[in-house]
Amino acid sequence: MKSARVYIKGIPAGRLIQESPNKYRFTYDEAYVLQHREDPVCLAMPVREKSYSAPYLFPFFSNMLSEGSNRLFQARLHHINPDDDFSLLLEIAGYDTIGAVTVKPE
Repeated sequence: MKSARVYIKGIPAGRLIQESPNKYRFTYDEAYVLQHREDPVCLAMPVREKSYSAPYLFPFFSNMLSEGSNRLFQARLHHINPDDDFSLLLEIAGYDTIGAVTVKPE
């Protein structure tokens, strides 16, 4: 099991977990739900108490990853299988992201 903390504008927002290769879960922090209901990770995942689950990495998070030769370069640089989306996300989405969301390993 791998897990990460998700931040929105530097504020702890939730936890992203890869429970198995085909099982992912995202849960907003209780404090975030109470104070930031209007600021979701993405429109497809509104702020709520109930967890989101999917058999694949949620599209919002997988879209944070590079593609093509950049992805291969990053995978080689960090010694990660280029097909391991979650591990790549943990390595590269903790800094220098395009939007307000960052993902950092726990």
